[in-house]
Amino acid sequence: MANIAVIGTNYVGLVTAACLADLGNCVIGVDIDARKIEQLARGQLPIFEPGLEEIVARNLRAARLRFTTSYADALACAEFAFVCVGTPSGAEGEVDMRQVRSAAEGLGRHARKYCELVVVNKSTMPIGTGDWMLPALQRTAGGSGARFQVVSNPEFLREGSAVNDFRHPDRVVLGGADAQALERVASLYRDLSPEPRIIRTDVRTAEMIKYASNAFLATKISYINEIASICERVGADVTEVARGMGLDRRIGSEFLEAGVGYGGSCFPKDVKALAHMASMAGAHPQLLRTVMEINRDMRRLALQKVRAELGSLEEQSIGVLGLAFKPNTDDLRESPAIEIIHLLEAEGAEVKAYDPAAMLAAAAVLPAVELCPDAYAVAEGADALMLLTQWTEFRRLDMCRIRQSMRCPVLLDGRNFYDPREMVALGFRYHAIGRSSQPGCGQGSGTIGSQSADEQDADALRRDRTPVAV
Repeated sequence: MANIAVIGTNYVGLVTAACLADLGNCVIGVDIDARKIEQLARGQLPIFEPGLEEIVARNLRAARLRFTTSYADALACAEFAFVCVGTPSGAEGEVDMRQVRSAAEGLGRHARKYCELVVVNKSTMPIGTGDWMLPALQRTAGGSGARFQVVSNPEFLREGSAVNDFRHPDRVVLGGADAQALERVASLYRDLSPEPRIIRTDVRTAEMIKYASNAFLATKISYINEIASICERVGADVTEVARGMGLDRRIGSEFLEAGVGYGGSCFPKDVKALAHMASMAGAHPQLLRTVMEINRDMRRLALQKVRAELGSLEEQSIGVLGLAFKPNTDDLRESPAIEIIHLLEAEGAEVKAYDPAAMLAAAAVLPAVELCPDAYAVAEGADALMLLTQWTEFRRLDMCRIRQSMRCPVLLDGRNFYDPREMVALGFRYHAIGRSSQPGCGQGSGTIGSQSADEQDADALRRDRTPVAV
């Protein structure tokens, strides 16, 4: 059993603290937000993550997990301090390091005299942060005699499956200069079953592995969306193209789902940050810039498809199904749905929306949107319906009832969630991403050699792009 302090109790910090406690360690979570700490002490979670609430409750009862606002309290017996604070994007895509600097200051100032503390950087931090942190800790500790080792241990948690990802990681990456410190951190993961593959490397390489991994996955998403645009024009079905590609073991099927693009707390900021770091280092990240452009354009393309059907969005009632950036989370950060709603509102549309988990968060960021109790209320009287998050419950909807309640049966399937033929048979004017229009789908239907209005808009959008060599 190890004594562990976890600095930061947002998404990564809370999952890390709870899962480390569940392995039998004594864990104290630290946060400056006193109200959040009080809620966590009662077992009330600030985030929605399947399975996490039960783990927190179990370990609170067993006294293996507790929460505090005091660094001194958390570090009184700590052997390890996991830094899990936020690293948001700055104005130019750079990483805002204020929370990391504050955590380093708190650790250095409150470390016990003559202690040996392994500081584990779990947050996604700019390359070189580990090299900066060790002298920063030593300076802040002053003459206390505390000794520190810094290990980079980037997280690879996916929202919606974070508990399983912690318990069954593909790999554990550890970067550091001290072999003994690396081994001590590695020992924390040995009770996972099966024991994960552990990669030991230097700090900067470990930090780069996280950025390179997320940037690659974002690239796969933007790549399949670019293929989707081509599929629409040549009469191919991107879902079948992706299936055929994914069966190639060199490619794999994950992250080959065409749609309105990626979002969340990781991919957008990490791709921007890596592009910024590359530029500042004298490299030319053309591919990363194009990945971001394609992702942005997919939101606009979805809007264009609806506009092409309705002629104008002014005073049109648009229903939105799904607000979180992906299913099984309530996270709205960089959500495609939020951006699309803002674009709809800018063109004068009246928006109604529903999400199974994100309604409370949505109320704060979408004040002009009518938040409905269910999908059927969203569809009532709507001129168009846009599915933007593929929650499982939307698969079970009575689509005949949905169709009959709409004023105009336009359905934009932003996640290729439904069968086009079934939707057309029900009477929808159905549009998806990267799937050729079906006969009878309405004004947006087109064949090779003649472009629909939404295709023309998409072409105009692409002509606006500055050509980039990749």
